[in-house]
Amino acid sequence: MIEAPLYSASGEKRRKAFALPVEYFDGQVNHAVLHQSVRAFRNNQRQGTHQTKTRSMVSGGGAKPWKQKGTGRARQGSIRSAQWRGGATVFGPSPRDYTTPVPRKVRSLARRSALNARAAEGALTVVEGWDLAAPKTADFVALLDRWGAMNQKLLVLTHGMNRPVYLSARNLPSIEVMPYNEATAYHVLWADTVVVEQAALPEGGEEVEPTAEPKPKPTPAKKAKKAARPKTAKRATPTKTTKKRAGGAATAKKKTAKKAAKKTVAKKKKKKGTS
Repeated sequence: MIEAPLYSASGEKRRKAFALPVEYFDGQVNHAVLHQSVRAFRNNQRQGTHQTKTRSMVSGGGAKPWKQKGTGRARQGSIRSAQWRGGATVFGPSPRDYTTPVPRKVRSLARRSALNARAAEGALTVVEGWDLAAPKTADFVALLDRWGAMNQKLLVLTHGMNRPVYLSARNLPSIEVMPYNEATAYHVLWADTVVVEQAALPEGGEEVEPTAEPKPKPTPAKKAKKAARPKTAKRATPTKTTKKRAGGAATAKKKTAKKAAKKTVAKKKKKKGTS
């Protein structure tokens, strides 16, 4: 069982540590999934609007600078080639999409691994609540000073959208405030200390999507009603083998009919020849 220090809403440290949910904080850290998730997150932040001009985009250079032979200089086709001053760029970047999709289960596993890593390092703190009636940065900074977490990067995970806490910390560059469900593995690994509101922690592991309800079993009355219905005779559908047999019989009949017709024609010819 992993434990984390527990603080009250006023910033006082409790004597007893908070036992994190075993179903979610199992101490397992998957480094490969963490790398994949963080790399995909950073790729998805890129705009991909970088662009340099190629020869077709640079103005000028329509005429050949000098003739091909006889000048003693190297042959040139345009003054807007890459080797000329003011020319184009060869193999420069062009606009592209850096979006890297990550499966939902992989994202969930990476987030879970990041929280487990911070908890194992002792960098995860649980707070019972927030004693902020109105948004005020000075009160929030005083609360962090009591914890000794002011001079480091801090990630505050609240239970849902806590507007007073968010407005109190948005002017502080080293503090990030967001709901617990919106935090990614990158956000958790970015912070030196993670502060989680006690009400935001899952009580039995991560929330699971509701499964489809099983179909209700038929009652005895429905079974009797179904048995009382008159059964209709099913038409026998021809199988592949019966179809093949029927087709083979038809072709055999056609062949025998053709042979018989040829024999009759040959007999008639013979009779005419003899007469």
